[in-house]
Amino acid sequence: MANTTIDAPRGLSWGSLAAPFLAIGRFLVLIAEASPKVRQLERLNAQSDAQLAARGLTRDGEVRRILGISAAV
Repeated sequence: MANTTIDAPRGLSWGSLAAPFLAIGRFLVLIAEASPKVRQLERLNAQSDAQLAARGLTRDGEVRRILGISAAV
């Protein structure tokens, strides 16, 4: 029985090549999550439709209020 061993060259791997792009992506997500609008939307998502209705609000109306004109896109 014969055994074959293949040694791959050591050096840069796909993980090390992708690391800067992953770091940039994580940074952009952090910036987006720090937005006041995102925080308001998270609070809105934490409420039930019944809670909103008790206050005389609708989810759709609140999204439009929070996002303004960008909600129409």
